[in-house]
Amino acid sequence: VLWDCIALLDYATIDVIAAFGGLAAIAISHPHYYTTMVEWAHAFGCNVYLHANDREWVMRPDPAVRLWEGDTHSLGDIGLDGLTLVRCGGHFEGGTVLHWEDGAEQRGALLTGDIVQVVMDRRYVSFMRSYPNLIPLGASRIQGITDALEPLTFDRLYGAWWDQHIENGAKRAIAESAKRYVTELERPPITGRSSS
Repeated sequence: VLWDCIALLDYATIDVIAAFGGLAAIAISHPHYYTTMVEWAHAFGCNVYLHANDREWVMRPDPAVRLWEGDTHSLGDIGLDGLTLVRCGGHFEGGTVLHWEDGAEQRGALLTGDIVQVVMDRRYVSFMRSYPNLIPLGASRIQGITDALEPLTFDRLYGAWWDQHIENGAKRAIAESAKRYVTELERPPITGRSSS
């Protein structure tokens, strides 16, 4: 499975991936990664799985684009047992993560894109409405993400960027981060300086 999608697709990239056995599917967390997904699907003869809540962001409809609905979608129907797409919402209604049941030496792994963003302190993650503008998600959206992830078993989290992973304790890191985040969001605002 190609998780998320980069824009560049050239013959050298196709050759490298083909040498590893090709692709059975492409799954994308949210529209920021849609880019050249149709070209990738055509190059490898596979489908792209996107949540139907984000259909308005598909700029190039194609039979290879498969929209799924609901809260989860197993890729077992195409022979990829133990891989499940989970809709978390977040900064897009259809924001999706990929749960890999057998990942991390059978402890379970989660591939999140930036639906759940690993931060520099690997004990925590972040939940943002806009990463470029550093606007956080609201408490109800964060709760929606944690509710979607609660039933899953996982210990490792693969984030959106190179080396931004949580090797162990990822489920705990998400729960603690959400609690910390919501506490800060609900803290009363500072109204002004003291007159003294």
